Amino acid sequence: MPIPVTGRSEQRQLLRDSVFVRIRDAIIDGTLEPGERLLDAELSSWLGVSRTPIREALTRLETAGLVETKPGRYTIVSPIDPRGVADAQAVTAAMHELAVRDAVPHLTAADFAAMRRANEAFERALTTGDVVAAIGADDDFHRVPVDRAGNDAIRAVLDQYTPVLRRVERIRFASLVGRESVAQHARIVELAEAGDAEAAALEARRNWMTLDPHRDDLPPG
Repeated sequence: MPIPVTGRSEQRQLLRDSVFVRIRDAIIDGTLEPGERLLDAELSSWLGVSRTPIREALTRLETAGLVETKPGRYTIVSPIDPRGVADAQAVTAAMHELAVRDAVPHLTAADFAAMRRANEAFERALTTGDVVAAIGADDDFHRVPVDRAGNDAIRAVLDQYTPVLRRVERIRFASLVGRESVAQHARIVELAEAGDAEAAALEARRNWMTLDPHRDDLPPG
């Protein structure tokens, strides 16, 4: 059987995904600020793509709660809505609790080592004030049990709701408040390594519930 060649439809999908990720990350890291207007022409020039993948990405971002669109009027970066963040937080915390509970019996020594390395990188990033690196290391830490749980439904839910929380985490990780997560991460590893799936899962839930969507230093909605 001949090896399939990547077709145009697959290439278009890769382009759409790339555009989506770049705009999403620019919203999360604050490059595109809450309330900022998003113009197709400007985004097209910035990303070097046509307007079609831009519009498709904006539609996906609207579904994810990161963009607001009024047809024929404007598209803006969504203001940070405390209620929306709290709703996303509750769902995300529940998914991580489930992932850890399912993953603990299957976690290996290599998994625990990877989680500890990620937490060490997370602590270094917080110490130096590197918020982007802190978010990346936090992702690396939580990805281990999520991947080990092997539940595609959990991944799908987290893909939808985690970006909403990352905007709040960007602010939290820039302050001393975020450093309590280092100890929580260490506790998750300790409990999981001891085989206490229930306690590790509850600690993971607590870790995600420490975000405060009602903080005074959030950008105004």
